[in-house]
Amino acid sequence: MAYRFQIIPIRLSFASFRHVTSNDIIPTMRKRNALKSVFLTLTTIVVVVALWLGHTRISSTLFDWTGETEPLQQLKGLTDLSSDLLRPKPRTDDMAPVEYADVNPFGINTFLEQEVDPKKRELAMKMIADAGFHWVRQEFPWEDIEISGKGDFWDHKWNHSAWDKYDQIVDLAHKYHLELIVRLSNPPAWTRKQGDAIGTYAPPDDFNDFGDFVAAVVSRYKGRVHYYQIWNEPNIYPEWGNQPVNPEEYTKLLCIAYRRAKAVDPNVVIVAGALASTIELGPRDMNDFVFLQRMYNAGAKNCFDIMSMQGYGLWSGPTDRRMYPRVINFSRPKYIRDIMIKNGDAHKAIWISEMNWNAVPDSVPDKRYGQVTLQEQARYVPMAYQRIQRDWPWIGVINYWYFKRATDEWEREKKPEAYFRMVEPNFKPLPVYFSMRKYTHRTPILYQGHHQETSWALKWIGSWKETSVHGAEFGEAMIAEAAGDRLEFDFEGNALALRLLGQGNVEIAVDGKNFEIESPQNGSHKLIRLHKGVHHVMLMAKSSGVAVDAVIVWK
Repeated sequence: MAYRFQIIPIRLSFASFRHVTSNDIIPTMRKRNALKSVFLTLTTIVVVVALWLGHTRISSTLFDWTGETEPLQQLKGLTDLSSDLLRPKPRTDDMAPVEYADVNPFGINTFLEQEVDPKKRELAMKMIADAGFHWVRQEFPWEDIEISGKGDFWDHKWNHSAWDKYDQIVDLAHKYHLELIVRLSNPPAWTRKQGDAIGTYAPPDDFNDFGDFVAAVVSRYKGRVHYYQIWNEPNIYPEWGNQPVNPEEYTKLLCIAYRRAKAVDPNVVIVAGALASTIELGPRDMNDFVFLQRMYNAGAKNCFDIMSMQGYGLWSGPTDRRMYPRVINFSRPKYIRDIMIKNGDAHKAIWISEMNWNAVPDSVPDKRYGQVTLQEQARYVPMAYQRIQRDWPWIGVINYWYFKRATDEWEREKKPEAYFRMVEPNFKPLPVYFSMRKYTHRTPILYQGHHQETSWALKWIGSWKETSVHGAEFGEAMIAEAAGDRLEFDFEGNALALRLLGQGNVEIAVDGKNFEIESPQNGSHKLIRLHKGVHHVMLMAKSSGVAVDAVIVWK
C-alpha cells in the first residue's frame, strides 16, 4: 500500500458541458457565488452555535457529513461540502445490475507466506474465520514459487517443492471455509535482463513469462481457487519498478494474464490490479483516474472481471462525503465508478483491496497515513463496511489491511505501516479485531440496489438450483425444483421488487403480510411498497419452475 500527494492543478471532468458564451457565464457565476456565500454563512452559523452549545448530537451529525471529529475541521468540512454544490457529480448508477457485488463483503489481507511455522499459518486462518471474515487476500509471489529459472518450481535453498507452502495455504482456506483472492506479482530476478537493478517489483522483460506463471498457478489450483488479482498498485512507485509507470504496458500484461488464466479455467474471475489513490501525474506516480482511463483506451475493458482500488480513510473518517478530485478520502470510489460507467462497465463491481485507518502512536514521527487511536480504528472500520453496504451497491469485497506480520520488524523500524495490523505479531488481538467480530456476526441485510440471486444476504431453503435461464441478467437464476421451496431475507428500505422468470406462482410474506403473485412473465418486476425501515421477507414457490433472478430494493 502506498499513497502520493502533491497539490497541483488538475482538470478532470465527470459530466458533459454545453458551449456557453460570456453572457451565459457571468450571470451563472454570480448565482453560484451567491449560493455558495449563503451556504457558507448558514453552515458557519450552525457550527458556531454548535460549539457554543457544546451539543454532542450536532457534533455527531457534523461527523456524519464530514468524517471529522474536531470542531474546526468540521467547519472546514462543511465549507468543502458547499463547494461540492458547484462541481459536477460523479455518476454511479446505484440501481444498475452489477456482477460480483453481492458477495460476502468481509475480506482481510494476510502475509501467510512469511510465516515459517505452518502452525502459525493455521492459527491465523482460524482467528480470521472466528472473526467472521470470508475472504483472504494473499499474495503468491512469483519470485517465491518459480525461484531460480523458467519452469523451476523447486526451492533449492531448503530442498523442497516451492509449492508446499502455498498448497498448505489453499488447504487451510478450505478447512476454515474461507475463499482466497490470490494476488500474482513480484517477478523473480531471472525474468529481467537487469535483474533487480530495475527494482524487485518491475515487470518481466517478456510478459509471456508471466502468462506462463499465471497458467501454472491456475492449473495447480483449478477448482479450488477462483479469484486472481493481477499485480498491485501498478500506477505508483515502486510497484512498476524503478521506471515510469505505464498504463498501456500494464494493460498488455493484464490482458495476457487474463487470456492465459481463462484458457486453463474459464470459471476463474480476474481482478485488475488495485489502483492507489494519488493526484500526481507522473512519471513515477500517476493519478488513478488518468491511469484507469488510459487502461480503457489501451483495451483493458475485455481483460478483467472486477475492478479494484485501495480505500484508505487517511485523515478523515468513513462518513466523509466530500467529493473533490484533489482530496483523497473515503468517498473516492465514486469517481472510479464514474469512469467505469463512461467506458461501458456499469455491470462490473469494484472490490476494495486494502482499507483501514492508521493507529500510529505519537512516538512514531511518520504520520503519512494519518493518525487515529486504537479505539477510533475499532469504531471506524465497521462504520466503513456499513457505509459501503448501505450506500454503494456496486462494491463487493472490502479487504481490511492487514491481519498481522510474521515479525515486529516494521514496528522496530518505526514504520507507520506496522499500525494497520489487526493482530500483533504474537497473535494478541487489538480492539478492531473484536469490533469486527461483533459486526460480521450480524444478520445480513439488503440495502438499496439491484441484488443478484447469488447475494450472500439471501437464504435459500429447499431444493432451489442455480442454473442457466434464458433472459437472466447474467445468464443464471435460482429455480425452485419443488413446491414449498422458500427464500428468506431482510432488507432496509421502503419498496421491494422481484425479478421473476419461468412459470408458476409464488407467495410472498413481508413482515407476516401475504402478497400472492400469479404467473410471472419473464423479466417481470413485482413491486411492493412499504413504510421505510427493516423488513423480513419470505417467498414460497407454490409450484416448481419459478425462477428468481434479482431482488431490487429502494430506500
